[in-house]
Amino acid sequence: MPDAETIAVLRAVLEELCAEVALEDTATRTGVASTLLAATRRGRQSVDELREAGKAALRSPPSMWR
Repeated sequence: MPDAETIAVLRAVLEELCAEVALEDTATRTGVASTLLAATRRGRQSVDELREAGKAALRSPPSMWR
């Protein structure tokens, strides 16, 4: 479980990346959030690393479409 500081960074990055994603688009938002959590489990915790992981998630279609 991430600590409070990491959670705050994750929320900020998620909100930044999903600023233009409709609130109703929960699939996209969930996919980005999952990708960010996975990135932290792999040791990526800097804002820049998380942004890159999140941007990659936004560029690829949801796994149910693959």
